[in-house]
Amino acid sequence: MKLAAIDIGSNAARLLITDVRVIKKNRPEFIKSNLIRVPLRLGFDVFESGAISPQKEIHVISTMKAYRYLLDVYEVAHVKACATSAMRDARNGQQIIQQIKAETGLEIEIISGDREAALIYESHVAENLTAGGAYLYIDVGGGSTELTCFIDGAMTFKRSFNIGTIRLLKQQVDEPQWEEMKTYIRSNTKNIKNISGIGSGGNINKVFSLSKRKEGRPLSLDLLRDYYKEFNSMTLSERMSYYKLREDRADVIVPALLIYINVLKWAGAEEILVPKIGLADGLIQSLYADISQEL
Repeated sequence: MKLAAIDIGSNAARLLITDVRVIKKNRPEFIKSNLIRVPLRLGFDVFESGAISPQKEIHVISTMKAYRYLLDVYEVAHVKACATSAMRDARNGQQIIQQIKAETGLEIEIISGDREAALIYESHVAENLTAGGAYLYIDVGGGSTELTCFIDGAMTFKRSFNIGTIRLLKQQVDEPQWEEMKTYIRSNTKNIKNISGIGSGGNINKVFSLSKRKEGRPLSLDLLRDYYKEFNSMTLSERMSYYKLREDRADVIVPALLIYINVLKWAGAEEILVPKIGLADGLIQSLYADISQEL
């Protein structure tokens, strides 16, 4: 069975196509067939003007049409599609969603920050980690950061903050917002010992790739600080040239690292695991769970 997830974020839109094979009863195996990313950068419009520009609207609809063709070619049986922070804040977001449905048949749900955090948790990465451990999911996007904490497999809190990479680049995150996040994290993790981070999002995945760490090995907080200092000391073109980064990655990677560093520091975590999961993976898991209940 082929399933797909579409994640329309503030920086990029992703299409994840996955093969699901059930080897044993209730033990599905998820195999990624393809992941396509288009850097729409909706947040640069929305967080400045409050709306998606006509040019970006054309790009969004064209991207969804292309995704529709790919879904048909791959013979995908079921699709789950969501839009996050930029589409949430855009005053013309619902109108664009309706136009996409009319032209492609794709139904896209604009989800809340808390729903986004819950869906990221659906990836179930923690189930394969140390039993009894304490973990804090940190998903950094262009418009928001989603946090989900659990101890011994039980969720203890989840929260979304409107602190994201594009908002930071646009200087639209003020000190009270940082203070609110710091106070929340510290008050909810103060009695948790040996907590580790679990990072998701394209920026932390890129840092992990650059680090040359073996799969499953964590990145230390000190290493993230070193990367932040180095990236921050470079111009955008220098980052692109030296690290072979696309422009739409080279600009947001600096504020992303700042968010990861602050969250880890405030939670008292010294390391972060990077299993290369994100909202699209959680959408696939949620979609499969819905389908399984109907069977």
